[in-house]
Amino acid sequence: MFRSRSKDEQAATTKVTASEPQQPRDPQAPKGRPTPKRSQAQSQRRTRAQTPANRKEAAKASREARRADMARQREALANGDERFLPVRDKGPVRRFARDFVDSRWCVAEFFLPMAVIILVLTMLRQPGIQNIALLLWLFIIVLIVVDSFVLWFALGKRLKERFPNENHKGVKPYALMRTLQMRRLRLPKPQVKRGERP
Repeated sequence: MFRSRSKDEQAATTKVTASEPQQPRDPQAPKGRPTPKRSQAQSQRRTRAQTPANRKEAAKASREARRADMARQREALANGDERFLPVRDKGPVRRFARDFVDSRWCVAEFFLPMAVIILVLTMLRQPGIQNIALLLWLFIIVLIVVDSFVLWFALGKRLKERFPNENHKGVKPYALMRTLQMRRLRLPKPQVKRGERP
């Protein structure tokens, strides 16, 4: 069972394999695969020709492509071109949410300037002014929460009316995050004026 094969058996197997005729095979075709169509072969040849010769050139080419993509995205964020916007900003539903936010006054957009004012007031050593600053802080937070709830439900209602068959997942949080930015710092840039109905 575990013995080595005899010389006669080895010679018989070599005779059998030698007597079998070998089929001629195209040297260019890979073994066991059908020959690719001409269009596939040409596209593979093109990609092979475009690939850089070494790693430095490949890294440089990818950096340049990334830079070009980022420049296109920045331009799109400035002028609202839908084709080159980042994925999170693409689509008619997201555009409507942006326009809905940009067309109204939001308390949250004044959060940063108010936070700076309150911070300055709390630094003053007078207890009366510090108490006023803390009350103002609480008042601003309550106003932002109430305004955010109003926006959440109003936007949800308008989305159901305007886009009943579209996916609304993540649109309302996206709109709320936009309200936290000051209008002139928002990206993509606002495309509607305040009070204009989207």
